[in-house]
Amino acid sequence: MCGRYRLTAKERYIRDHFGLDEDPPWTPRWNIAPTQPVAVIRQDPHEPKRTFSLLRWGLIPYWAKDASIGFKTINAMSETAAEKPAFRDAMSRRRCLVPADSFYEWQKVGPKEKQPYSFGMIDDGVFSFAGLWESWRDPANEIVETCTILTTKTNSLVADVHDRMPAILKPADYDLWLDPGVTTPALVADCLKPFEAKLMKKYPVSSRVNHSANDDEECAREIPVAKALRHYSEASLDALNEQPLPTE
Repeated sequence: MCGRYRLTAKERYIRDHFGLDEDPPWTPRWNIAPTQPVAVIRQDPHEPKRTFSLLRWGLIPYWAKDASIGFKTINAMSETAAEKPAFRDAMSRRRCLVPADSFYEWQKVGPKEKQPYSFGMIDDGVFSFAGLWESWRDPANEIVETCTILTTKTNSLVADVHDRMPAILKPADYDLWLDPGVTTPALVADCLKPFEAKLMKKYPVSSRVNHSANDDEECAREIPVAKALRHYSEASLDALNEQPLPTE
């Protein structure tokens, strides 16, 4: 799954990477969490330009009776999204780009311990998750726009940390993914393959990222981890002092 990520790129880099007409109104975020407003890029259906919007993370289908379903729909499996009632309409007609420059995953390293890792591009550049969006009318008759991030199988870089990863799109696929005229999900299926591991990097970060209230550069800072304890967070070391060290 993808439950935390960051987007810290300056507005001009987001503008240039996604072909926007102007700088988007975005303040760098280091620890984006579900239910929060997130940046998305959509294709204007009436003219050939891309638009920037802030949508709530956690897709609420148009037919939902209440918003609580959004807590369960922060991610959609790319292999089944075209079939699931919550996602199939959006998969056909409401695809979007979700800009990011890193995502976090947690590796289990003990009975109660997990080590967070940051995953991003080798050049630290901005990239995009494959996303879906939806429009829902709340009980007060207000329109609420929400989104979800698609996931796929892992590549070799992510595999030892988690069994799923967000579907990262190649820039060459942005036009196809956003094209409102492409309403057959099978035509965009190849866009959702695991991203090439050789173009990515990972490193351990502190457990500060575990708490959504923490949203600053320290969440993304690489921590030094001794070779013998390279999978353990600094917060876990005291608990592990009495345990035998792992061997090569």
